Amino acid sequence: MLESLLSRTQKLSLWLTWIGGTLIVLSAFLVTLEILLRKVFNISLGGADEISGYAFGVATSFALSFALFERAHIRVDALMGVIPRKLHSVINLLGLVLLVGFALVVTTMVWGMVGDTLKHGSRSITPMRVPLAYPQIPWLLGWVLFVITGVLLGLVAVKRLLAGDTTGVQELIGVKSIDEQIQDESV
Repeated sequence: MLESLLSRTQKLSLWLTWIGGTLIVLSAFLVTLEILLRKVFNISLGGADEISGYAFGVATSFALSFALFERAHIRVDALMGVIPRKLHSVINLLGLVLLVGFALVVTTMVWGMVGDTLKHGSRSITPMRVPLAYPQIPWLLGWVLFVITGVLLGLVAVKRLLAGDTTGVQELIGVKSIDEQIQDESV
């Protein structure tokens, strides 16, 4: 059950990452068009920087859970070489708990901000006057998925740890080995 839910969450996170990447590419085209129009015709679309900022925020939050599945989040693992292998699973689980705890704090703050935005009908203070709920709600959904993904990964890791499957825990939440990183680059 947990493994199946985790698999579906991974597929969703991949799709959201592709959507976020598309937003970034479209933003790059918009900014390029804006620059060309300014330089060649001395006109401006206006708001390209604002729209690309929103796209970047949404794309980033959409990619957080996929990065968790890919074990791509930055972490300091300098001590892993001197710590007994038996403790690696526990340390990786502790790292995941701390990361998810931090994400939960951020998500709670974002939730409150979106609630205030909706309550007050807040708009950007730019000429576009964008209702801030438009970029904030997908941004919040990315953070919520990140927390859900972290909790699911943690539960599956604990299940594997209790079953004595430390290799499975490592493959799920551990630091990628050099060989794994090289293989990822060659694919």
